[in-house]
Amino acid sequence: MSEIFDEANMRRLLEEHIPVGETLVAGIHAISQETHIKGIFGRCIYMEDKLIPDKNGRIIALDKKKHSTYDVYIGITQNFLAIAGCEKNAYLYELDDAPDGSEGEMQEITSDICLADIGTCFPLADIQSCQLKNGWMGSVKCFLTNSGYEFFRAICEEKGRVSWDK
Repeated sequence: MSEIFDEANMRRLLEEHIPVGETLVAGIHAISQETHIKGIFGRCIYMEDKLIPDKNGRIIALDKKKHSTYDVYIGITQNFLAIAGCEKNAYLYELDDAPDGSEGEMQEITSDICLADIGTCFPLADIQSCQLKNGWMGSVKCFLTNSGYEFFRAICEEKGRVSWDK
């Protein structure tokens, strides 16, 4: 449990999720209350815990959810927001054929993608809203949504002023 509050551990876990060429600028520990990620992935197959590109594959709609509290790190680079679980945890994954007409929202799969890696890094340009509210004992409640219908709700326990500039 003490490694959760170790800065080196936070940096290591967040840097696993940020794109090559990006540098972690800041990070914070938070308690996530709810995560919901939706995505449409094209021409792929689902095998074990991965989406694998396949020219004869189908268009898959993925719904990734977690409705419980768990410790996370939230990090920011110049262009991305990254979220990493402090400890190994599980999500509910629902995979289905994508609805007709969803090809415009589809992400092409060019290499294998682990389901655990989906929804861990978001371009800042895709964030549509960020609501911050003062919480109990100096905490800050944060609710993020982005253009891909993902959302993330967390309580940031760091005391002090929190600001968000897009």
